[in-house]
Amino acid sequence: MKQSTLPAAGTCLPRGRGVLSEAVTTSARTGQSPEYEPETVLTADIWGEDVQLALYVLYELHYRGFEGIADEREWDPDLLRMRRDLETRFLGALRAALTGAPRTAEEAFAPLLVEPVDLSGSLSHRLEATGELWQLREYAALRSLYHLKEADPHLWVIPRLTGRAKAAMVSIEYDEFGAGRPDRIHARLYADLMEDLGLDPRYGRYLNQAPAVLLATVNLMSLFGLHRALRGALVGHFACVEVTSSPSSRRLAKAMRACKAGPAAEFFYAEHVEADAVHEQIVRREVVEGLLADEPGLEEDIAFGCAATVFLEEQLTAYIEGAWNQGRSTLYTPWPEGDTSDGGSVRPRQPSST
Repeated sequence: MKQSTLPAAGTCLPRGRGVLSEAVTTSARTGQSPEYEPETVLTADIWGEDVQLALYVLYELHYRGFEGIADEREWDPDLLRMRRDLETRFLGALRAALTGAPRTAEEAFAPLLVEPVDLSGSLSHRLEATGELWQLREYAALRSLYHLKEADPHLWVIPRLTGRAKAAMVSIEYDEFGAGRPDRIHARLYADLMEDLGLDPRYGRYLNQAPAVLLATVNLMSLFGLHRALRGALVGHFACVEVTSSPSSRRLAKAMRACKAGPAAEFFYAEHVEADAVHEQIVRREVVEGLLADEPGLEEDIAFGCAATVFLEEQLTAYIEGAWNQGRSTLYTPWPEGDTSDGGSVRPRQPSST
C-alpha cells in the first residue's frame, strides 16, 4: 500500500450558481452580510443548483472552511440566519417527499437487509458489469466530497448519545478513523484511491464539478449532524449507510479491478466490504437499539433518516444513469483546468450542466 499524505485544508470558494450561492460566497469573502431578497429563499428550487450549493458552502464553514476565509465566519449571525431558512425548506421538502415512508426502524431497515433479485437500478452493479474507467473517475470525483471527510458529520451525534449507543458509535468511528493508524483513516484511503485514478486528492477539489443532486446527499448528513433535535435522523442515516455499504463495496472493488484502476482504488472498497459487514451488525443491534432503549420517542426520526438517505441516493443514481445512458458526463462543469486525471480513458462528449 502506498503511504500518501492526505492533503490538508485548502478548499477554494466555489463559483456561485445563482442569487443565493453568490450571496453566500460573496459574504464569506468580504465579511459583509449576504445580500439577497428574503422571498428568494421561499421561491428558489430547493433541489436546484443554487440552493444546494449555498447550503453546502454554509455547512462547509463548520468543517475545514475555505482558503482566505476567517474562521469566525462559521458563527456569523447573518449567515446562520440564511442557513436556518434554507434548512427549513430543505427539511420540509424531504418530509413532504417521504409522507408514505416507514415510521419504525424495523420497517425502514428490513428492505435493506435483503439483496434484491433485480439489480438493474444499482449503480454499483452497473459499474461492476459494464463500468468504464472514465465512469469510475467521475463517480470517484463526485463522491470525494464526502469520502475525503468520511465519518466527520456523524461524529456530531456522539455527545448526544449515552450508554450502549454511544459506546457502539465510538467503536465504529474508531475504525473509520484508522483505529489509531493515520495511514488507515478512511479519508486517507480514499485519497489513495483518487491518486490511482489520476484524480487530484485535495479536499474539496471537485466542488465546482458536483451537481446539486450530489451536493444534497452530503448536505443531508450535515443537516442532521448539526442539529441535536435531529440526532435520531443522523443515527438512521448512518445505519442506512453501514447496512448498504458492504454489498455495494464488493461490486465497486470488482469494478476497480476490472478496469485496472490500481491497488489502492480496489483496496478502498475491499476494506469496506469486511469492515462495514461488521459495522452493520453493531449499528443495528447496539447503536439503533441502544438509542431506542434510551429514547423510544426517536423511532420515527431514525426511520426518517434512513428513508431520506435512500430517497436522495435514488435521485443521485437516476441522475448518473440518465447522463451515462445519453453519453454525457455527470459533472456539473468540465474537469478543472490543469487537471491531468484523464489517464487515457475515453471521455464523454459534454458535461451535464446547462
